[in-house]
Amino acid sequence: MIPQYPPGHDLLAGKVVVVTAAAGTGIGSAVARRCLEEGASVVISDWHERRLAEKAAELSELGKVHAITCDVTDESQVQAVVAGAVGQFGRIDVMINNAGLGGTRSVLEMTDDEWSRVLDITLTGTFRCTRAALRRFVEQGGGGAIVNNASVIGWRAQKGQAHYAAAKAGVMALTRCSALDAADHGVRINAVAPSLAMHPFLAKVTSDELLRELEGREAFGRAAEPWEVANVMVFLASDYASYLTGEVVSVSSQHP
Repeated sequence: MIPQYPPGHDLLAGKVVVVTAAAGTGIGSAVARRCLEEGASVVISDWHERRLAEKAAELSELGKVHAITCDVTDESQVQAVVAGAVGQFGRIDVMINNAGLGGTRSVLEMTDDEWSRVLDITLTGTFRCTRAALRRFVEQGGGGAIVNNASVIGWRAQKGQAHYAAAKAGVMALTRCSALDAADHGVRINAVAPSLAMHPFLAKVTSDELLRELEGREAFGRAAEPWEVANVMVFLASDYASYLTGEVVSVSSQHP
């Protein structure tokens, strides 16, 4: 049974939040919506310009939203997102790194380009956005929060997922190490590790057999709703997590 969608409680009131890869139907758009419901002003970014504009129009009914096109593999575009957020709202308080790319391919058949693209978007893109946000937080005098989207696949093995698993394990390590670098500036860096968050695109590209297998691994016997993952990300971004940094929170019954 899926629980009832909870109301907001102003956990992010007055904060400016940047969310990457927020134009789709998955965790990115869910966390952008949740941040708005919790009182934040939100900058959403994505590489797909049309979908981004449509999502911004949809979310604008909930609060202050600003959309900036961004490919996280391009450093200049990452810098432009941070600068654009500051230009629109005067500062940033939270960076939510949601951008990632998956795919299924055996190591025997995987090309260098396939490996590199998944790593560049999922891991190096998270690094670029983390670095840009941290530098801005320091310029603002310190403080702030970064929340990364990892995955339980960074802990466990799955056939055909070597590139994605390596990238998500890297996001976990980046989270732990960068948290120590950021602590002197009062910045917290944490991550969530979802397993299966169901949305239309995932259902389209994943076989029913695999979906049933993944659901069967979960204690509740079902996939998470994207908003259930978003709720945990909002908590990590909020002042309720003021003494939590360098942690990877499993939004799943799967963990080491």
